[in-house]
Amino acid sequence: MSSEMENPPNTSPEDNNGANTSKVAEEEGKALSKKAAKKEAMKLEKLKRQQEAATAAAALAAASIESDPLSGNYGEVPLQELQSKAVSGRKWTEIGLVNEDLKDKEVLIRGRVQTTRPVGKNIGFLVLREKGFTIQCVLTVADNLVSRQMVKFATSLSRESHVDIEGIVSVPQDPIKGASQQVEVQVRKIYCISKAVPNLPINIDDAARSEAEIEKALQAGEQLVRVNQDTRLNYRVLDIRTPANQGIFRIQCQVENIFRQFLLAEGFVGIHTPKLIAGSSEGGAAVFRLDYKGQPACLAQSPQLHKQMAICGDFGRVFEIGPVFRAEDSFTHRHLCEFTGLDVEMEIKEHYFEVMDIVDRLFVAMFDSLNENCKKELDAIRKQYPFEPLKYLRKTLRLTFQEGIQMLKEAGVEVDPLGDLNTEAERKLGQLVLEKYGTEFYILHRYPLAVRPFYTMPCYDDPAYSNSFDVFIRGEEIISGAQRVHIPEFLTTRAEACGIEVKTISTYIDSFRYGAPPHGGFGVGLERVVMLFCALNNIRKTSLFPRDPLRIAP
Repeated sequence: MSSEMENPPNTSPEDNNGANTSKVAEEEGKALSKKAAKKEAMKLEKLKRQQEAATAAAALAAASIESDPLSGNYGEVPLQELQSKAVSGRKWTEIGLVNEDLKDKEVLIRGRVQTTRPVGKNIGFLVLREKGFTIQCVLTVADNLVSRQMVKFATSLSRESHVDIEGIVSVPQDPIKGASQQVEVQVRKIYCISKAVPNLPINIDDAARSEAEIEKALQAGEQLVRVNQDTRLNYRVLDIRTPANQGIFRIQCQVENIFRQFLLAEGFVGIHTPKLIAGSSEGGAAVFRLDYKGQPACLAQSPQLHKQMAICGDFGRVFEIGPVFRAEDSFTHRHLCEFTGLDVEMEIKEHYFEVMDIVDRLFVAMFDSLNENCKKELDAIRKQYPFEPLKYLRKTLRLTFQEGIQMLKEAGVEVDPLGDLNTEAERKLGQLVLEKYGTEFYILHRYPLAVRPFYTMPCYDDPAYSNSFDVFIRGEEIISGAQRVHIPEFLTTRAEACGIEVKTISTYIDSFRYGAPPHGGFGVGLERVVMLFCALNNIRKTSLFPRDPLRIAP
């Protein structure tokens, strides 16, 4: 038989193979489709059974509650009752204020469920937490007071749920180890006002655990959960509920408050400057640039230019607390792309030491106040992140940059006398200063002009140096300050020398053409002050929702 007869017209052996392959693929596809469909059907059936079981359990629980004569004393509060429906006039007591003075008194408290523990069917324990304080609550089955269903409801509540509890304060004979308050609340009523999901991405107990506890457990052959930094920041709303974090951010609030109150008492005026500006406020490339209605603009690297303009506007002494933006690709423990700046600017009568005098008295007052008034917060931080109290002098130590360089040189560290100190040199100098002078807080001044911003005033006796200073805590810089150039022609020359396009800051320079007094000031990062005062190892611990080169959420 000829080849033409073996293959139909216009059909090749490859075509037949292709057709066969196609049929096989089609049959396999049908088989796979049937398998996938069957798998999906099984999945839906399983989900349906779970939903039915959950519905049945809820119905059973509801029936149980309905059959309980004390059902009105517990349960989940319906939404309509939480929509500001009425004002009851009831008196609430904060958990931190429930103590022995309230023995046998009735209290109404609200808090998060930290732990639950049933003891058989007739007794249940809950630990409630509010603002870092915890209290143990007890349910004991008794006629007309607490039922078994009530105990079961309370001990089945998911951790971190919000509940309201009414009960009687009692004082147990033995100390309570699992709560900050050394009293108990004998529960009479308990209502859940906000239910947390059963499986939290972070367990608060794990997040509150110290490294020392984890290491001790490892040595004993037990492995405890370590919550890493990224996980903490991804679920920050949970992480900040820990006692240490509650302490950190309450300390931070006090730092800001002390800063404000001290400066107000010294005749300073609080101001607010724009964060959208036409040009760079510090120079350099670390600027977030953006389009402002068709015009080039950037986020302010500091309020520097405008706080100086406020001095030109005759305010005399000003301060600001506000956001600062730095587009730095700094993947370090102490840099952020957005932080809270504490800024000061003031007229100088004779010498830039007047600015340093304010720094001295401000921070000594701040440290004194924190140590005296924030003992509970500091203790909470120390429990998770142990640290030694900051060592500082009543009169802050001042060294010139050249004196600091000499100390480093004598210790075998070579540093460019006209350059800046790197992180390693700063830490080494901090160690040397502590050993020699007994302080972890000091001022280094007369920095080389080449490493300072364009608006810094040169020294009268050596133009290679400047009337500027940095302030250090525990070997790390927290403050930069200086006397500013207030002569417009000189300021223009300095800006051009530093590569700044003068037309972008023309209104700033023009403000000095109308008469400007000698002045100076400084800026400090709020997060860095708290980090170093509490000897924490990462600035992200002191930023509520940190923004760094890799993070812009949550």
